[in-house]
Amino acid sequence: MKNVRTSFTNKHRDSWVEINLGYLEENIINIKEQIKNVDKKNLMAVIKADGYGHGSLMCAPTLSACGINSFGVASIDEGIELRENKINCPVLVLGAVPVWAFEAALNYDIEVSIFNEEHIDAIKMLYERTNKKLKVQIKVDTGMNRIGINYKEAPDFINKIKNSGFADLKGIFTHFADAENPGILKMQKERFDYVLDNIDSANLKVHCQNSLGAFLIDDDRYNLIRLGIIIYGLTPLTSGIKPVVKLPGLKQLISVKGRITNIHTIKKGEGVSYGYKFIANKDTKIATIPIGYADGVSRNLSNKIQGSIEGHLVNQIGRITMDQMMFDITGLDVETGDIITILGSDGNNFLSVDRWAEILDTINYELTCRLKVRLPRVYVR
Repeated sequence: MKNVRTSFTNKHRDSWVEINLGYLEENIINIKEQIKNVDKKNLMAVIKADGYGHGSLMCAPTLSACGINSFGVASIDEGIELRENKINCPVLVLGAVPVWAFEAALNYDIEVSIFNEEHIDAIKMLYERTNKKLKVQIKVDTGMNRIGINYKEAPDFINKIKNSGFADLKGIFTHFADAENPGILKMQKERFDYVLDNIDSANLKVHCQNSLGAFLIDDDRYNLIRLGIIIYGLTPLTSGIKPVVKLPGLKQLISVKGRITNIHTIKKGEGVSYGYKFIANKDTKIATIPIGYADGVSRNLSNKIQGSIEGHLVNQIGRITMDQMMFDITGLDVETGDIITILGSDGNNFLSVDRWAEILDTINYELTCRLKVRLPRVYVR
């Protein structure tokens, strides 16, 4: 029997997202076994965007119990939510923080990323007003060209912060634009190493390795690894190119399920759903479940995905509508109330987020984030 925990959300629906925290634990164990010199590294779990749609508050305790030392988020508000739910380990806002939010970061003991003179001025003013030092990490731009201090200017900037007397410098980091590309990876690593060669990084967190970089780079100067999509059992690979390193066995945490709300049979030649993009070529038995594009299942998946019911694969037919979708269950002895799984495992069938991403020419990150919009979440172990 499964142990089940539910999140605080409306459950009056016949559709839901199921998150397996046992798989989360297994993934962390497998990842740690494969990272070289893992005992010398701190591990940060990136749980921004509500844990990539998996639920940051529900995943965080399991991650901490598995040896995760800190968490990465995208905004001050995400960090505050962790603090207000008694998550007390170090939290770093990986993205840009508006200077007017620095005081909130100070009050909630959240580390912020800084990378320009405006940040320095704001930190100084905050210190003069409160006599408290804001915890900061310096974001170095080595080629992502998004945010960060240019790597050539970074040594002077870092030393200025270290010697300021009004900031509590905790670390320095950069982010890879394409860890799958050896040339780009090498370029960015060399630029980050240039920064390290020109500063004293003792007692600082130094990190650049992400989910894929953790297995491609082994450098004792880096003492923290940021683990993102991989902890949720999804591949960090996006190019389709076979990686030069074997990734650990991963288990997809997320499943999506719906109960059948209606069953009926249509005649050959009849159409299904808006625009009749599916025309039955035989008498067809149809099941409807209450999941649609407003729940994060793209309309562009229409007629291209499958579900599974009692171990039988069934084709989704007709356009996916805002709140519902239909399946061809011809030949199956099923009833209203039975469950169709559209992501995750059912019997011997496994329906992957990566398959949806391939169909839509996007990445799995985007799709799991979409699923947090409206579907209630149920947690199992």
